[in-house]
Amino acid sequence: MLGAKQADGGDTDANDDAHGGSGHGQGLGPLALGALGVVFGDIGTSPLYAFREAFEHQHLPVVRANAMGLASLAFWALIMIISIKYLSLVMRADNRGEGGILALTALVMPTEGQARGRRTAILVLLGVFGTALLYGDGLITPAISVLSAVEGFKVASSAFDRFVLPIACVILIGLFAVQRRGTGGIGKVFGPVMVVWFGVLGVLGISQIVHQPGVLAAVNPIYIVRFFEASPMRAFLSLGSIFLVVTGGEALYADMGHFGRKPIATAWYSLVLPGLLLCYFGQAALLIRDPSAIESPFYRMAPAWAITPLAILATLATVIASQALISGAFSLTVQAVQLDYLPRLKVTQTSGQHQGQVYVPMVNWLLLIGCLGLVLGFRTSSNLAAAYGIAVTTTMVITSLIFYVVTRNLWGWSAPKALLSVAPLLFIDTAFLAGNIPKIPEGGWFPVLVALALLLQMTTWRRGRELVAARIQRGDKPIRDVLNRLDRVERVAGTAVFLFKDLGMAPPALISNMRHNKVVHETTLIVSVATVDVPRADPAERCYAEEIAPGVHQILLRYGFMEEPNVPAALAGCTGRGFRFKAEDATYFIGRESVVAGKAPGMHPLLEHLFVLLNRGADSASRFFGLPAERVFEVGTQVEL
Repeated sequence: MLGAKQADGGDTDANDDAHGGSGHGQGLGPLALGALGVVFGDIGTSPLYAFREAFEHQHLPVVRANAMGLASLAFWALIMIISIKYLSLVMRADNRGEGGILALTALVMPTEGQARGRRTAILVLLGVFGTALLYGDGLITPAISVLSAVEGFKVASSAFDRFVLPIACVILIGLFAVQRRGTGGIGKVFGPVMVVWFGVLGVLGISQIVHQPGVLAAVNPIYIVRFFEASPMRAFLSLGSIFLVVTGGEALYADMGHFGRKPIATAWYSLVLPGLLLCYFGQAALLIRDPSAIESPFYRMAPAWAITPLAILATLATVIASQALISGAFSLTVQAVQLDYLPRLKVTQTSGQHQGQVYVPMVNWLLLIGCLGLVLGFRTSSNLAAAYGIAVTTTMVITSLIFYVVTRNLWGWSAPKALLSVAPLLFIDTAFLAGNIPKIPEGGWFPVLVALALLLQMTTWRRGRELVAARIQRGDKPIRDVLNRLDRVERVAGTAVFLFKDLGMAPPALISNMRHNKVVHETTLIVSVATVDVPRADPAERCYAEEIAPGVHQILLRYGFMEEPNVPAALAGCTGRGFRFKAEDATYFIGRESVVAGKAPGMHPLLEHLFVLLNRGADSASRFFGLPAERVFEVGTQVEL
């Protein structure tokens, strides 16, 4: 049941149709255009600030050697991290077509019946920490992207100076306010806008390269060597800033399930990579000619008349980049809830055609508050850049470590082959991480603090749920022992559905019904909902049913970690399983645990109180499982931790 994983490391393009990549029935062109609007927003807006920060943050003199060295670093970072690591290697480690660090972590989780060893537990913990770090990235990306774009208006006219922060805040508020409407309609214009954006990046770069064609020699890595030889410490610290050219690499992997690897690769090599490289080389060429342009090298590449239109286009591009991170946070939350690392949250489907388009109100408003706080607290994109990078680099290191385990355990690679492939990438990731560590006192502490707080919450919830399950099981009675007393109770018309996690044991609600009401319904269904470690379960294997007594059936419903359970719909689809189900005749019985902190061993008292608080704030089980509210009975149980 849990072992259905992508386990060969072969060409996943052939599997795109089956696993959701190109399974929307669209051709390569439309999918590549869609990928431009969703996948590349983050990495596509890095030219607004990355090159500038590499000079200013480390106080590098704006001279030819430094410009060529940083251009070479940008070139090879894009090639090694995006083209080789993600597009050529990591994106082949798909989980039924889905990507992202949680999907990758699910590949190394033990299948049903396997014990979780210490190494696996550490890897899973790392994967959860990487997930928490992505939330920090999701906070900073909209703030720094929108702020850096709006700052372009200051280049056009100093009259805009005092309006930058208010305009940025208004844009962010508007962006988060429309999230409940979904991205389907807006998404149709995202792709064309990004085509224009990457085209403009290329044109701006060419306009400067023609004046300094020698800058193209920066493709030679010897300029990186000379850059480090001239000033080793400054060059090393500049890694923390030039790394900003590849922020968004994890988004390529996380959004793979929406488009497939081939459309993403097509968009990357045909438009995105050329546009980015031309823009970075163009900024280097400009700085060689005019060192004073370091104040805003991106906007200074454009003629004066084009700065305001360019700032408007940049603002549109940054809104798109922000949208991608916000949507990713929603999808990540759904995965974490399904894998039982977060409490149940209210989730709204915003599209009837695309299951992945969801809206999570609580996450939306928390992100808005965080983004506004960052904009008002840091005030400039340059200050925010000091906080940006530590979360992404740490996540990339974790991805490389888990990917190594996948190559060994699932793909069957030999240790030398796996090390030869992963070690150079891990070395690069670690170097960029080391270059970002000095940012921690200057603002990098913020995403780390957010990630640690979320890690504490996620691990506390997971451990608390395990303890609650263990406490409840102490009073469990085998279902067959309970059903031996069926002849002592009356059978009444209708269908009763008892949701209970542990098949083989009697739900407390069923025992209470038999004890106090002396009745059992003619059709009694004991339903367990299981989340398997694949994104979407095979519909043909959704339902397993077994009759354990006349009119009494045990049913297991399987869902993937990217699916929202709908128990009535699933039961209606369980045809030919020995029972008849009519949704209008069914009554649903669910348990509601009232958890209180106690003195039993298993969890620190402070964490017990945190779990109790999280449990109280969890969304109702009836809404989570898609149950009609007017047909639900809740049976309360007090559980002491």
